[in-house]
Amino acid sequence: MRKTVYTKSKGLTDIPTHYCPGCSHGIIHKLVAETLEEMDLLGNTVGVAPVGCAVLAYEYFNVDMVEAPHGRAPAVATGLIRALPDRTVFTYQGDGDLAAIGTAETVHAAARGENIVIIFVNNAIYGMTGGQVAPTSLIGQVTQTSPYGRKENHEGFPIRMCELLSTLNGVCYAERVAVNNVPAIKKAKKAIQKAFDNQVNKRGFSIVEVLSSCPTNWGMSPVDAMKWVDENMVPYYPLGCFKDKTAGKEA
Repeated sequence: MRKTVYTKSKGLTDIPTHYCPGCSHGIIHKLVAETLEEMDLLGNTVGVAPVGCAVLAYEYFNVDMVEAPHGRAPAVATGLIRALPDRTVFTYQGDGDLAAIGTAETVHAAARGENIVIIFVNNAIYGMTGGQVAPTSLIGQVTQTSPYGRKENHEGFPIRMCELLSTLNGVCYAERVAVNNVPAIKKAKKAIQKAFDNQVNKRGFSIVEVLSSCPTNWGMSPVDAMKWVDENMVPYYPLGCFKDKTAGKEA
C-alpha cells in the first residue's frame, strides 16, 4: 500500500509557471500557498500582484488576486484592507518594484502601520525587464546597466530594506530569510507564518524579505546561483529578524 508523503498545496493552481529554471519564485510561491492553506485562509485572502517577474502571480495563487501598477502594490493593499478589514491581504513584490519605483508606497504604508503582509523577493537585479541594476544590486555586480560593476559613486549603495523599515514605528515585524538550501527554506516558512499570524491578529505591517536567485540575469547555472546567494548576498544582507513587536524586539 502506497503512503502519501507529500501533496501539492491547494493554495496553488495547476497552471505551469513562466519562471526561468532555477528561479526561486517557485519555492517562495509554495511557502506562501502552504501557509495560507495550513492557516485556513485561502477563502479569505486577497493577494496583490505587481509589475515584474511576479506579474502573473494571479495565475498561480489559488486566492483572489488584484493586479497593481508598477510599485503601487502597498497602496492597492492599503485600499483593500481598509475596505475589507477582516480579509487577509498580502503583496508579492520584487526589489525593483518595491525598493525603486515603489519606495514611497512601501515606506508610507509601513509608517502608517497598515495591517498587511509584504513578501519581498530580493534577487539583486531587475529580472523581467532584462537584468538592469536594481536598488539591491551589490557593489561590483555586473548588470546590463552596470557593465563594469556597480560603483558607489555612480549607482550608489545597495538599499537594505528590512533595516530601513524596521526603524518605523508602524512596522510590527521585519525579517530577512533565504531559500537557497533546505534549512533556509524551513526558516523562511516560519517567518512567512509569523507575518500572516500578525495580519490575522491585526498587529500591523509585516514584511518578509526573501533572498532569491536569478540564474538567467546573473548568467549562472541554478546551482552556482544558489551558491552566489550564500557567498555574496548574505554577507551584505544578513539573515535574521530586525523587528518583532510581539517578542519585544525593536530596531
